[in-house]
Formats: sequence, C-alpha cells, structure tokens
Amino acid sequence: MSAFERLGRWAAHRRWWVVGAWVVVLAAAVPLAVQTSGALRSGGFIRDDLESARSKQLLHDEIGLPEAAVAVVLHSSTLRAGEPAFETAAALAVAGVSGAPHVLGIVSHSLATTQVSADGHTAYDLVYVDLPADDSPLALPGIRAALVHPDGLDVGLAGGAAFYGDVQEVSESDLRRSEIISLPLAALALLIVFGSVVAASLPLAIGGAAVVSALALIFVVAGLTPMSIFVLNLATLLGLGLGVDYSLLMTSRFREELAARGGGPEAVHDAVGATMATAGRAVFFSGLTVLLGLLGLILFEFMILRSVGIAGAIVVGFAVLAALTLLPALLTIAGHRIDSFRVRKIGTVGGTDGPWARLANRVMDRPIRVLVPTLGVLLLLGTPFLHVRFNAPDASILPPSVPSRVAFDQLVSAFGPGPFAPIVLAVRTDGPVTEPANLARVYAYTRELETDPRIVRVQSLVDLDPRLTLAQYQLMYATPSGPPDRFVQEALAGSTRGSLTAITIFTPYGPNEEPGRNLVRDLRSGAGPLAAPAGLTVLIGGGAADVEDVVAGVAADFPRTALFILLTTYLVLFLLLRSVILPLKALAMNTLSITASFGALVWIFQDGNLSALLGTQPLGFVETTQPVILFCVLFGLSMDYEVFLLTRMRETWDRTGDNRAAVAHGLERSGRIVTSAALIVVLVASSFAFADIVLIKALGLGIAIAVALDATIVRALLVPATMRLLGHWNWWLPAALARRLPDIAEHEVVA
Repeated sequence: MSAFERLGRWAAHRRWWVVGAWVVVLAAAVPLAVQTSGALRSGGFIRDDLESARSKQLLHDEIGLPEAAVAVVLHSSTLRAGEPAFETAAALAVAGVSGAPHVLGIVSHSLATTQVSADGHTAYDLVYVDLPADDSPLALPGIRAALVHPDGLDVGLAGGAAFYGDVQEVSESDLRRSEIISLPLAALALLIVFGSVVAASLPLAIGGAAVVSALALIFVVAGLTPMSIFVLNLATLLGLGLGVDYSLLMTSRFREELAARGGGPEAVHDAVGATMATAGRAVFFSGLTVLLGLLGLILFEFMILRSVGIAGAIVVGFAVLAALTLLPALLTIAGHRIDSFRVRKIGTVGGTDGPWARLANRVMDRPIRVLVPTLGVLLLLGTPFLHVRFNAPDASILPPSVPSRVAFDQLVSAFGPGPFAPIVLAVRTDGPVTEPANLARVYAYTRELETDPRIVRVQSLVDLDPRLTLAQYQLMYATPSGPPDRFVQEALAGSTRGSLTAITIFTPYGPNEEPGRNLVRDLRSGAGPLAAPAGLTVLIGGGAADVEDVVAGVAADFPRTALFILLTTYLVLFLLLRSVILPLKALAMNTLSITASFGALVWIFQDGNLSALLGTQPLGFVETTQPVILFCVLFGLSMDYEVFLLTRMRETWDRTGDNRAAVAHGLERSGRIVTSAALIVVLVASSFAFADIVLIKALGLGIAIAVALDATIVRALLVPATMRLLGHWNWWLPAALARRLPDIAEHEVVA
C-alpha cells in the first residue's frame, strides 16, 4: 500500500475529525483573510541596491532630501494663478495640509514659477512627506482630510503616493468584481462537467478553503516582510483555479472507482484509497511542479516578484493540502450520494475508442502534417513579442476616472510629462563642494549638460541665476558666514551638504520614454560629452533612471530563475516519469504556449489591439515584471496538465510497450479532465479582463490565453504528434539509471 493510499484511508476513517479540523482552521482564518488587503503594499518595483535607489537614499541620508512627495493639483477653467481669487482659493485649499501626519513641508506654486502652467489655469503645490516611496500612501488619509475644495477650483492629488494609493483601492475593487463574475461561471461549468450538484460543489469547497487559508497566512507573512497588493488577485486566481483543478481530477477518479466497486460502505473507503493512490499522487506531483515555478520568483530581489512567489507558494501548498486531506474526507461523507441532484447524465470514459483516442490516432496517422502548421501557428502568435518594449508602471495603468489619474492627466496636459520625472544626480567631490576647485568642476559639468538638446533645464548650486559667472559663485560660497542672500542659503541647504550635492536635470520626456532612458545611459557611460569630469563621482537617479534600472535588474535576474525552474522541473518529471526524453519534450511544449501568451500580451496591451473591446488605451509598453510572473505561473500550470497526461500514458506504456496505444489511451483517459480543468482556470482568469487596472487585466488574459492554448492545441495536437514521431525514444532511460532510480510513480496514476 502506497503512502498516498494510506493517507486516503486515514482521511476516510477519520473523516469527521478532518472536516472538523478544517472548519476550525477556516474559522480562525476568515478574520485574518478579510484584513489581508490592508496589510499589503503598493509599489515594490524598485530595489535598494540599484544605482537609482542608492542615489536617492544617499541624497536623503546626507542632505535630507525627501524620498516622496504628493502634488496638490489646482485647476480652474476661469481663474488664473496670480489672480487674487485663484490665490485665495488655493491658500484655503492647502491651509491645513502642513499640519497633517507625515507632512514635512509644502513648496507653494506662488514661490516657484515653474509650478504654474503657461496659460495660468493649472498650478501645483508640492507636499513632501517623511515616508519612503512604497510607504508614502500612508500619508494620504491625513492630506485628503486636510484638503479643502473651494468653489471654482478643482483640487486633486497626483504623484507616486496618490498613484500607489489608488492602485491599492482599485485592486480590491477588481478582486471583488472578478469574484462576482468568476464564481458563478465556475459553478456552472462544474455543474455541466460533473452533471450533479453534489459532485460540482466539492471542487468549489476545496478551492474556497485553499483561498481563505492562503489569504490568512499571507496576512501573517505580510506582517513580517513586505508583500505587494498584486498578490491579492493572483492568490485568488491560483487558489480557486488549482483547488478546482485538483478536486476535479480526484472527484472524477473517485466516481470511476466507486462505480467499479458497487455498493457497501467498504466500497467507499476502497474507492477513496484507490483515488488517493492514483489521482492523489498526480495532484502531489502536479502541485510540486507549480510550486517550483512560483519559487523561482523568490530568487528575485524585487519586492513585487518575491512577494508573488511567496504568496503563490502558500496558495499552492494549501490547495494541495486541501485536496489530499479535506477532499478525501468529503468524498467519503458523500459516498454513493456523489451523484445526487443530477442535472445531466455523464458517460463513462472510454479506453481505446473514445473521442479523445480517435483524435489522438488521427493525429498520429499524419504527425508531420499536424506538427508543422500547429507549431507555425504558435510561433506566429508569439512573434509580436519580438518588438516588446519593457517599462515600469505609471498612472496610465489606472482607468481615466480614478482621481490620481485625473490629476496626473491635468498636469501632463498643462506642463508635459518632463517636470514630473526629472533625472537627479548625486554628485560627490573630493572635499567640500563649495571649495573653488570643486565648484569649477560642477560648473563645467552643468554647462556641458545644458548643451545637450534633450535637456531643458539644469538645477544645481551653480545654476541659481544664469547671469552669475563661475567667479561670482566661487566668491559667494567662499564667504565665511555663508551666502548673504536668503534664497541662495535655502537653495544650498536643500541641495548640498559637505562633499555631496544634487544636480537635477529636467527633460521633456516621461520616465518611460526612450529618449529619457537613452540620456540616462549616456550619463552613465563614462565617455562622451556627458561624462563627469575628473574629481566628480556621480550616481544617476530619478524617474528614467528608475525605469532603466528596474528593466535591467529584472533582465539580469531572470536567467537564474528560468534555469532554476527548468532544472528542478526536469528533475521532478524525470523521477516521476522515468524517462530522459519526456521531461525535455514537456519543457518544450510549455515554452511554446507561454511564448504565444507573451505575443498576445504585446499585441493587445502594448500595440493596443482590442483596446475598444477591453476598455483600455494602448500602453505602448509591457510592464517589466509581467512576463516574469506569467512565465513562472504558466510554467507551473502547464506542467500541471502535462503530469495528468503523461503519467497515464506511462502506465499504459509499462503494461503494453505500445507507444501508440499509450498515447491514445492516455489522452482518452485524461483529455476530458484536462480540458475541463483548463476551462475552469480560463473562466476564473478571464474574469480579470473586467479589472480596471491594466496590469491585472493583462495578467488574467495572459493566463487565460496560455492555458486555453495549452489544453487544446498543445495537449490535443502537438503532444500526440511529437510522441508519435519520437516513438520508443519517449521512454528511453539508460539501464544503469533504471536500476538505481526509485520507482516513485508506481505507474498507476490515472486522470
């Protein structure tokens, strides 16, 4: 008796104790699960060791420059800044903000002409807060409560803090909407697949238990390490999808085993034991492959990726645990009543002449004629990914009606994107910056920067007044008591301390625009006209630098993660299937469906196709972390179905030694299950197409497209064709390895 069968019989004999234990767990989990969203953070797209982050931290630690700010946008279609009515209303609007929690100070538009638009109808005040960028939304409630909205003046909040705050609120709304859409659809699909209310309710119970338990543990983990708000949606999708997948496989197997054993209470226990020995083992190894894909994300240093990996691993763990403990107990309780409240009759699964077996045989009759065009279609679907452009998320991922997006659009319309994404240089000199020789170096550097056509304006301690010469700056800063002018004193205190000074470069470009990122590369190149002169050490930070560093950082980390996933997945499949070739083929099949999904991501969201249907605007880019998350999630999900399929083929091969029969029989026995399981995942994932945040919409559609392709074109056409062409080589295992390799599969897994 295998360990899985013993576990099944244990759960069957102690069914009420198992159910009771899960009830206690869920009762304790619900109060924590409902608080999860409040414990999660927005942001997480930056890393402390990146140059842009080090530059910002250095300027904060040594000079005291704030790490985050909120822009209070003041707009009127009739009044102009400078007019008494506008200024009176503006002063009233922000009068109480300076006393709000976390507020360090306010730079009013009345003191900075650059904060007033050319037509005078829009202005903004900068509110600096004492929080890091990712925590800055914590300042929003106080600022919003202190703001006044006078008649005739539109007042809004923009900037990173407002953006991240709205992302959090909209993410929660998206989750509620997706649950309202996906749960009834999943229930209806399960009812159609199983044909009875009782059988269909079990997968939903397992999926729900997995989601609630996982969310509760994620809440606890979020108190120990930062976790991204985006895990909320993914955890629900994975928990419900995998819970339903695994219970679908096991419930189907249980019905078959029960039908084969007839009546009597012992028949139920025997059926549960046999189900766990076969389908239960498949669930365990399927869950292991999904877990490995998600664990790859933990290798990233970016908080958003690491937290998705942690949350995903938690969800998979609970989905497998619920399927291997709670489900056997529920199946035992249901027993022969598993088909109660039948809504339609479900036929038995055929062995050699069913519809899936006939399809497999037709494919194997002409494998080349099927393989070539099918492969061509998948590669064609992936070709848009060849012109992908990676960037970081900005306000454009939010719908136009969200307050921070409205305020952001007003600013960009009035000022252009450049003023809100400056490039900030942390410049270190040998000795105090105000020494004559160092001032000369900084002066020469800023004058060279100003000659670049991509740069609109440079702001530094030697750019306070274009009429001043280097000698005048040197004389002014050499005064023992400091500069006599109060404005100069404030500018010096806000930009320079000891040997460190800040140089701010303004361009006409937003942080995601390629010219701005090219400028960052040129500044860092160490050669050419923009190279810092000898005696200056420069760290480049700011909007475009953040994007450049994040894109480069993700690209640098991804090969390590991909290698980890490929090697560990190969090892698990090698041990399970006892074949050198089959795991390689499985990896290749997965890569094809993922590639097609990547292409769709670019075609839909970067290029803007189907924008009218989806209610989005073309982004012009793909958010950098999305392909990574999709790769890790989809690799596990796709391998899930591969395990269901190949383990059944392996059993027939061991019994008959007939490759063709193994393929046909395996597809016949698992085709309906894989397709039904995939249908549930597609329905749940597609519900995120109604999300307001484009990143969540793209993630859901990417998963839905890849799973749909994987469960149909790949499993039904490519797998039989390639296995027919490889023939006996599918099952090749060197004799020396065969003698030493433990037979952990026992060749009984049936889908």
